[in-house]
Amino acid sequence: MGNRDLLSDEQITTGLLALPEWRREEGSIRRTVQAKDFPAAIRVVDAVAVQAEAMDHHPDIDIRWRTLHFTLSTHSSGGITALDLRLASLIDAAVAAEA
Repeated sequence: MGNRDLLSDEQITTGLLALPEWRREEGSIRRTVQAKDFPAAIRVVDAVAVQAEAMDHHPDIDIRWRTLHFTLSTHSSGGITALDLRLASLIDAAVAAEA
């Protein structure tokens, strides 16, 4: 299975077991993060941007002071793929680095 192939419901459920902060919403997965302050939130976004650019897979990010909302979906595939689960894991690592 390629990185941009849609995952089955079972594959998504299994993948999210390793990503407990993420929730499925329709054709995407979402996580909300509370950073310690605005500069920390921007550092998380910057770290995610570097990873996303390297993967050529870019999340939707909503920044509200120190609150970050991440939404992942592979738009070209019409839903959730292995790329989304991989990027979610990298986002978790970026968040943990700023904790």
